[in-house]
Amino acid sequence: MVWEYPARVYRFYKEGFQRMTLGKTLWKIILIKLVVMFAVLKLFFFPNYLNTNFETDEQRAEHVIERITSPVKVQH
Repeated sequence: MVWEYPARVYRFYKEGFQRMTLGKTLWKIILIKLVVMFAVLKLFFFPNYLNTNFETDEQRAEHVIERITSPVKVQH
């Protein structure tokens, strides 16, 4: 009985996706756009800060711990 509701929801979506024609193509386009978008964002806008600014794992760990545990400075 506990698994009855989730199983019904799963079957509902499974049957819906199987019967799609145009929807499958649209979902493929959406997934391709998301992959490309996040790959581009990661490569160009989010460089690996720790690898470029610190040489050893100890330095990286110390920097992360310092940033996590330091108090927040409030600007007025």
